[in-house]
Amino acid sequence: MAAATVPAAASFPGLRAGEEHRFGTSSVDFAKIARSPDSRGRTRSHGAAWRRATAIVSRATNSSSGSETVELEPSSEATPLLVPRQKYCESIHNTVRRKTRTVMVGNVGIGSDHPIRIQTMTTSDTKDVKATVDEVMRIADKGADLVRITVQGKKEADACFEIKNTLVQRNYNIPLVADIHFAPPIALRVAECFEKIRVNPGNFADRRAQFEKIEYTEDDYQKELEHIEEVFSPLVEKCKKYGRAMRIGTNHGSLSDRIMSYYGDSPRGMVESAFEFARICRKLDFHNFVFSMKASNPVIMAQAYRLLVAEMYVHGWDYPLHLGVTEAGEGEDGRMKSAIGIGTLLQDGLGDTIRVSLTEPPEQEIDPCRRLANLGMEAANLQKGVVPFEEKHRHYFDFQRRNGQLPVQKEGEEVDYRGVLHRDGSVLMSVSLDKLQTPEVLYKSLGTKLVIGMPFKDLATVDSILLRQLPPVDDVDSRLALKRLIDISMGVLTPLSEQLTKPLPNAIVLVNLKELTSGAYKLLPEGSRLAVSIRGDEPYQELDILKDAKDVTLLLHNVLLTDKKISRVHAARRDDVVIGAGSNAGALLVDGLGDGVLLEAPDQDFDFLRNTSFNLLQGCRMRNTKTEYVSCPSCGRTLFDLQEISAQIRERTSHLPGVSIAIMGCIVNGPGEMADADFGYVGGAPGKIDLYVGKSVVKRGIAMEHATDALIQLIKDHGRWVDPPTEE
Repeated sequence: MAAATVPAAASFPGLRAGEEHRFGTSSVDFAKIARSPDSRGRTRSHGAAWRRATAIVSRATNSSSGSETVELEPSSEATPLLVPRQKYCESIHNTVRRKTRTVMVGNVGIGSDHPIRIQTMTTSDTKDVKATVDEVMRIADKGADLVRITVQGKKEADACFEIKNTLVQRNYNIPLVADIHFAPPIALRVAECFEKIRVNPGNFADRRAQFEKIEYTEDDYQKELEHIEEVFSPLVEKCKKYGRAMRIGTNHGSLSDRIMSYYGDSPRGMVESAFEFARICRKLDFHNFVFSMKASNPVIMAQAYRLLVAEMYVHGWDYPLHLGVTEAGEGEDGRMKSAIGIGTLLQDGLGDTIRVSLTEPPEQEIDPCRRLANLGMEAANLQKGVVPFEEKHRHYFDFQRRNGQLPVQKEGEEVDYRGVLHRDGSVLMSVSLDKLQTPEVLYKSLGTKLVIGMPFKDLATVDSILLRQLPPVDDVDSRLALKRLIDISMGVLTPLSEQLTKPLPNAIVLVNLKELTSGAYKLLPEGSRLAVSIRGDEPYQELDILKDAKDVTLLLHNVLLTDKKISRVHAARRDDVVIGAGSNAGALLVDGLGDGVLLEAPDQDFDFLRNTSFNLLQGCRMRNTKTEYVSCPSCGRTLFDLQEISAQIRERTSHLPGVSIAIMGCIVNGPGEMADADFGYVGGAPGKIDLYVGKSVVKRGIAMEHATDALIQLIKDHGRWVDPPTEE
């Protein structure tokens, strides 16, 4: 990948050439790269120029006279966007927590010198002081470190004083965070009693996005930045006066028209939106703030945070991060999305406070939050990882799956091996011998369709199974069950020792590196298909044998959970051969590294493991096997019972793979919240629902009792509906 070099640094649009910012003993000089002509010689808008061929970056130098250069490279082969060849975390080899300053939220410190803090948000009407106080106390008793409360108007702001006073009287000193949208005066008011203010850069000073493409002159853009500074500065000054903290919380669904006109609906736009506000804070010498880059898509979320941190490294900034996948949904789906997005970044040593946003009572968010925080702290404390290596295969800021070759059919083979892996991500399951005693039950648990008792592959059928023990040669019924699976192009993997002693025709033989190196596999019939199991931390000279190995259909990256110091994630990043093994870690799949999952947990239900595997692939935006829901976690702004309505909609639409439905209690962040959904069901007013197709509202003010039917009719009108399958 080609790299470019620019001198001492250029910054983001809107900063004037020659402007200098100082922080500590470092300084940054800013210069702007000229706009690029398009293919017809015309000069495009500033944003188009950025996306075509320019990069705006900056680097802190240790002296004001330094002439350090910044290397640039394309973010991926698929886009001309240049990004700094710059680290986005302390180490890609192991988990090292990123060093940050401490931000004090009341008596709670956030930053690398403190544990990863956990938080949630109340769902009660903020004006209902008793209900909100009771909810905060339940949340605090569950162990949260902070609680966020929506504050949308004057009545809510007035109630906040009573809420705070009541909690203090009851000896609850948990810091409270005000969630602010569209209401600068309300933020000023509540800053007098709450310890932290969350502002959304997309709507604090800008109007709600209309998704209009606007061409800006330099003067126009500068005037808008000046307007933001005028509106935002009083809140910064008040937070300084009262010792409050702030979260500059970008949401992928609520970027302004100005940002989207420059950068598109992209992670780059999310970062710049936050930086506009951060520069004002820094200009006013206010540093008690954290960043967040939330999105409902874990892939976008991870990209945005990484890009944010890369830019902070360039600038020399050390502000903490609040992590979260917004509108993650409920149940296992919501927990899976959150684990993918948050867990990926915690493995990189990023993240100082987290929230798991679920469409469930807020206290139920605490346990998954704590589990993720504990995993992140353990990984950082042990600095889990592998020996240093040169990484060549990931695109940190742009999702792009590694190109791998699916199995190819060979001449003369008796069975079709092309289905043992799936192009969009494969699911492998470990099957015990006892399951072969009831073949039809096994077929159903693998997700096959049954026709007169015979299995056939369906949309969410397991691609391959692993049998660590083969049935005896004389167990005719068990072997017939396996043959029927092999006949429908399901792979059956079994260890070399089992295949040599109890051979199963057309099985894929699992070997380790030692067996491959020794040539023990050569005792198999010529042309036998192999699967190679590797740990990922082997020396490169041992892995070299894989380059010349024939008949290898797939690699399994296998690190046991008992190996506390070895990180699955970092081990599987080491080499293209290892990357090809795939992984059961979303932290790899979200990077496009890995082609499938095999989850083994003897104490877990088989169906649970299969569903979890498919959920993991779908959460990583790989294989879509069921309806996708983008569902907000509810708050005091919500206009209907989210949990009840969400369950109702899921019951009637869960059979629509490839369809994405957003279920939103309100439209506070604007239609951009529908950015990741095909259809939207949104609270427009008490008892009334608005329906969206993408970002566009198509029906307004539908009575609640008719809204679900109207949503289904809308799906039908757009040709996306199929009738639910009937049970056999």
